[in-house]
Amino acid sequence: MTNKHEQLSDIEIAMQTEIEPIQKIAEKLDIKEDELELYGKYKAKLSFDLLDRLQTKKDGKILLVTSINPTPAGEGKSTVTVGLGQALNKIGKKAIIAMREPSLGPVMGMKGGAAGGGYSQVLPMEEINLHFTGDLHAITTANNALSAFIDNHIHQGNERNIDQRRIVWKRVMDLNDRALRKIVIGLGGPANGIPREDGFDITVASEVMAILCLSESLQDLKNKLSKIVVAYDTSKKPVTVKDLGYEGALALLLKDALKPNLVQTIEQTPAIIHGGPFANIAHGCNSLLATKMAAKLGDFAVTEAGFGADLGAEKFLNIKAQAGGFKPSAVVIVATVRALKMHGGVSKAYLSEENSDAVLKGSENLEKHIETIKAFGLPFVVAVNRFSGDTENELETVMKWCRDNQYPAALTEVWGKGGAGGQELAETVLKTIDAEENRFKPLYEASHTIKEKISTIAEKVYGAAGVIYSPKAEKQLIEMKQNGWESFPVCMAKTQYSLSDDAGKLGRPRDFYITIREFRPSVGAGFIVALTGDILTMPGLPKKPSALKMNVNNAGKAEGLF
Repeated sequence: MTNKHEQLSDIEIAMQTEIEPIQKIAEKLDIKEDELELYGKYKAKLSFDLLDRLQTKKDGKILLVTSINPTPAGEGKSTVTVGLGQALNKIGKKAIIAMREPSLGPVMGMKGGAAGGGYSQVLPMEEINLHFTGDLHAITTANNALSAFIDNHIHQGNERNIDQRRIVWKRVMDLNDRALRKIVIGLGGPANGIPREDGFDITVASEVMAILCLSESLQDLKNKLSKIVVAYDTSKKPVTVKDLGYEGALALLLKDALKPNLVQTIEQTPAIIHGGPFANIAHGCNSLLATKMAAKLGDFAVTEAGFGADLGAEKFLNIKAQAGGFKPSAVVIVATVRALKMHGGVSKAYLSEENSDAVLKGSENLEKHIETIKAFGLPFVVAVNRFSGDTENELETVMKWCRDNQYPAALTEVWGKGGAGGQELAETVLKTIDAEENRFKPLYEASHTIKEKISTIAEKVYGAAGVIYSPKAEKQLIEMKQNGWESFPVCMAKTQYSLSDDAGKLGRPRDFYITIREFRPSVGAGFIVALTGDILTMPGLPKKPSALKMNVNNAGKAEGLF
């Protein structure tokens, strides 16, 4: 990487890049004019007619990018996703990227955006990281409209006999706000409704987000919305959106948000960005429609799943791939020297000091994620994402470890060099696909009990010794079986920082147990959320949020946005 690259921030690089009108990007993909809905010069939505037209076209290969457990040192998974897509195009392959939309909560908080970085980012990054095309606002509105409908139903006579102590539907907002986790509504007398406890989740944890990302048409969206369980009645029977009659109104609010968004990378590689559930509290994958459109439009669809392979990739393979009826051709596992050192016991303050022993120790975390992908029967490649402070000895330690274990690996420099820095990775991925047999299979069957599914994930993916259930969770298991929900896949809500449910246990912890605190059935989305440890569905802000650095200049240009 040159000094020039190191001196520029992501937004400075983005602002200096000349990008093409989005119609030109669409033309490269043979997208017709009436299949494109423009949102300004550089963003557009893709119509449902496009997917209908491409139904008979052969699908391209789907490449999934995941990583080791994330650390404050950074891994750059989104950057590698963008860089790999650009690299494939550089070597003559028609590749399209499919990614998640950023949430304003982490953008304004601490985690940052989701547009990649350096010379491997999607543009216009400032718009993508802020309001984009309004999809998350539409999801927030639909979710909160449903909350209003529920409270109005009770206020107007409660025809469905909803037990107001058993309303499970929460309000949401697309920001981190710990003060709203638990609230009381309806105060101020009879005219203001019925007083009850309520709370807010972050928008990306909403079941509406999960449903949008797993729907394949407007009718499918409406059908899934109708199945949402919002409460239980006085006889403890589920009350659904269909019971209240609002699925049509909710689908109307979401009709445009369901259409995937087309943008471009710095190197004009097409990118479809759509949907953004977190992987630690939801299923962590961009929409089925986005992935399927990318696969239809290109020879390769490069997509990502949130956080490490223990979260996003597990859910991509056990939930999303099953819902969409496809299988990836290969998985890329991103690791960095800095993150491996942290998993090897080095604190963030000492990461600048060379420590090959810690790199080797931290490779235990990488090895567990490799074992997970192998358990699914998929070919994989390790992408060692180079940071400017990495030493040659440390990088060679990782690469030698991969060679010694016969793990395909490639050094990537896509932040500083764009697609050119990912060509070795692209070529290694193509060779691995040709050389390795794809025996993809989910880790569990629908016929397995919920406990069997959770045990499989905990033991095979996390490396846990077993699972402990709270009394509340045990009671819920009985109720879910009575309600006929046992065939659903499980969506584990777990910390992203550790293979365990304890964020402080880095590396590869052993002899630990996963604790299931409670369940949240997402019947509309078609999975059961299992909450482990102290996982929160409404994050809080750090002491010094990223928002402190943000500004807008007199020309209306964003500043301080990464």
